[in-house]
Amino acid sequence: MPAPRSPRPAPSLRPRPRCPRVLATAMLLVGCQSGTPADTAAQNPPPQTPPAARLPEPASVAIGASRRTAVVNAVARVAPAVVTVQTESVAQMPADPFDVFFGRRPGEQRRAGIGTGFVVREDGVVVTNAHVVAGATRVSVAMQDGTTYSARVVGADESNDLAVLKVDAQRLPVAPLGNSDSLLVGEWAVAIGNPFGFVLGNAEPSVSAGVISATGRNLVGGGQEGAGASLDMIQTDAAINPGNSGGPLINADGEVIGVNSSIYTPSGGSVGLGFAIPINRARRVAEDLLAHGKVRRPWVGVVLRAPEASTNPRELLSAGVVVRTVVPGSPAARAGWQSGDVLARIGTRALRNPFDWEAALLDLRPGEEVVVTVRRGSRELPTTLRVADLPEVTAPKVTVLSELQLVTLTAAIRTERRLQATAGALVYQASERVSTEIGLEPGDVIVQINRAPITSADDVARAIDYYAGRGPIRIFFERQGRYSFTDVIIRQ
Repeated sequence: MPAPRSPRPAPSLRPRPRCPRVLATAMLLVGCQSGTPADTAAQNPPPQTPPAARLPEPASVAIGASRRTAVVNAVARVAPAVVTVQTESVAQMPADPFDVFFGRRPGEQRRAGIGTGFVVREDGVVVTNAHVVAGATRVSVAMQDGTTYSARVVGADESNDLAVLKVDAQRLPVAPLGNSDSLLVGEWAVAIGNPFGFVLGNAEPSVSAGVISATGRNLVGGGQEGAGASLDMIQTDAAINPGNSGGPLINADGEVIGVNSSIYTPSGGSVGLGFAIPINRARRVAEDLLAHGKVRRPWVGVVLRAPEASTNPRELLSAGVVVRTVVPGSPAARAGWQSGDVLARIGTRALRNPFDWEAALLDLRPGEEVVVTVRRGSRELPTTLRVADLPEVTAPKVTVLSELQLVTLTAAIRTERRLQATAGALVYQASERVSTEIGLEPGDVIVQINRAPITSADDVARAIDYYAGRGPIRIFFERQGRYSFTDVIIRQ
């Protein structure tokens, strides 16, 4: 690259002194006579400017094989099927007198959202998170090359935080699906998505790499971006940030092994604790949504005994799964279960606490049979359980709300009852029917319904009013210092 030339000095504005011509001639003669050859200008020309310095040329434009790592090849295999999910929702706002002046509809504000998804079928079927499209009035999907399609929501399962979208397109690139049951702790994991969405300003997904930190993680409580309690999750230290939701977590073979869903963070950004929904579960949910528009929730017909209260929360990890009540005529009753039985294993999976049991149910479909090992006294009995569909609560939502008296949790109530929850709705009274069919008892604190946090008694009424008739409802609650949940279907 040529070196820049030095600028010429500007000509002086001072007047030049006039010298007598004779003096100038004399000086010239003296100089020529007395000067040596080295002193003359003709024999000693001024030094020339050295040639301009140049940076080294690139060694080669070819990419070495050592740079094409397993991660690079895996990303190249999946990235074309990763999409940006753009949403628009309308929020009701207080009326503003300027709305009429500017031609806007009063009391409404449009909000844009963004997330990630991936194509699972070449005719335009896309999987993403339910919370990405929740409340959206318009959804679109942008491919890696910027091509954008209008999308419709085929169905969503808020309990599992999964949704299926459909776009009118053919021969789209499809992400290969792997097997989340064969994951190895420590193997490579790559998260692909759109972190912080509109900030990056293009449709191409970004990539972050890490490892599988753990499997079978059960998360209940705050601190998660993406909200809600999550069961049987894949944990990874690959960076997952807002906007990554719904994107694929892939292995080194370029197969999708999970759906990025949430992070645990004290700061709002990634701290290396990311969680993904296992792809085997996502596949089953997507198939149900495509076939029925909703997820068929498995039902067994047992109420589990709440673990004993303890000052050490880690004791819950080994509290066991103890049957408190068996519903007559239920699958559990037909399997021969009794009150006091301890559920030890389902298939080959050990059951250490109620969350292990609920996580195992997520992988079952109504109509399937599974062997459950029951510990009764000193004996272990293998039983055959045939899972059924979750029955609807016989009472409609109006009756449920009238037979369930709730009080907003206050600091005084929390201190008096020694509760862990900082916000929620306390069950003050519940009818026998509500207690039997829904599983809530006086003294329980409702903290979440599906993925909506509960901060007051009014929140419960609004959530039941919204979700009634739409499919299964998952109610999370605290009982005797322990968190649990129950699944119900409430009629409209």
